Amino acid sequence: MGNRHIYYIKITPELVNFAYNHTKIIIIVRLHFQFFYRIKDRSLKTIGICLRMNFVFISPHFPPNFYHFTHQLNQLGADVFGIADEPYDWLRPELKNSLKEYYQVQDMHDYNQLLRACGHLTHSHGKIDRIESMNEYWLEMDARLRTDFNVFGLKTADMPAIKRKSVMKEIFIANQVKTGRGKVVDNLSEAEDLADEIGYPLVAKPDVGVGAARTYKIHSLAELKHFFQVKSETSYLLEEFISGRIFTFDGLTDRDGNIVFHTSHVYSQGVMEAVNESTDIYYYSLREIPPDLEIAGRKLVKIFKVKERFFHFEFFRTDKDDELLALEVNIRPPGGLTTDMFNYANEIDIYHEWAHIILHNKFTVEYTRPYHCCFVGRRDKYSYLLTSDEIMDRYGPYIVHTEEIRGTFRAAMGDHAYLIRAEDLDQILEITEFIRAKH
Repeated sequence: MGNRHIYYIKITPELVNFAYNHTKIIIIVRLHFQFFYRIKDRSLKTIGICLRMNFVFISPHFPPNFYHFTHQLNQLGADVFGIADEPYDWLRPELKNSLKEYYQVQDMHDYNQLLRACGHLTHSHGKIDRIESMNEYWLEMDARLRTDFNVFGLKTADMPAIKRKSVMKEIFIANQVKTGRGKVVDNLSEAEDLADEIGYPLVAKPDVGVGAARTYKIHSLAELKHFFQVKSETSYLLEEFISGRIFTFDGLTDRDGNIVFHTSHVYSQGVMEAVNESTDIYYYSLREIPPDLEIAGRKLVKIFKVKERFFHFEFFRTDKDDELLALEVNIRPPGGLTTDMFNYANEIDIYHEWAHIILHNKFTVEYTRPYHCCFVGRRDKYSYLLTSDEIMDRYGPYIVHTEEIRGTFRAAMGDHAYLIRAEDLDQILEITEFIRAKH
């Protein structure tokens, strides 16, 4: 060996980037006492090292289709650990087989239990490299754990900009991104002044909230007074009601903030209306993204510094003048079955590609959006013209997935879901109307 030194270290994504940029370094890496690799010059890119990353997945069983994230991390060589309150025996077999260890807590809302769980995993397996739930509900808790354990990703200080709708609106305005008028109001007097300024109807939504829960449309002063009589102590944002359709800009960025995948969806109606009025909802992917939407979406990715994360941005396309107005940003995957829709519309495996980004900072496939993919929800309360069997008999070749919707998603999405795929949008909309047709 001569005067050459050998160091035994744990390889991390940061070390990989360092090795890329220092061409004279030679490293012998010992990974969990199992694997040895040589990194010389830039040959790391060609020998294909599998990083033994310690990845902690919070609540890996929910939503049900998100077990694919854990499975793909495991397949690509990460050590994945789960923390949740779900009994281990209730986890699906594919998820169990993908976890190196599962730590069950009694109460996911008790931060000390989660702190102890991460402390145990650190003591048993070494430093945690990533902590993630992919879930809007746990976003702040994820960030708090990353802050306390010094883990890469969003920290507690980043939360106001991506959790508080009022702060999002301030950021939109500061960066010349058009958005609807509104602000947080603390009392009826402030609300009346705002109503005088922008007029009715108004939309009241929690400044920090998930989905359209506890969101209301207010048509008059009498309804505004009633709202303040019954509302909780939660801080509410009051804003103008915008007549239009929701367009999204969805995608994934790499560790450096580059967009590696993006698409867009159009909603039949707002989620607020679907929840409050218990109506059917459908939404479909676009094969061509409108230029103004792509420009605005890319701008928000830079403004909010989205790195190594999914994003789901919502915009209104106004009926009056076709103007695009930013509604809100979500720095996580879109909910429900939308990640599966990514796959069906683009003939890719977004779960696998996300895992590649996490481990290797590389998106490995090209995509061309060859199909539209549409989600159609139906509710048990309605009587439909076609039964499920009749739908499959008539449109089976176009229906790529169907399932019963469980739990919290039912209020917004319905009780039964159909995913439709076709090259032609008119065909998608025709099938959608038949599925939704009622007696």
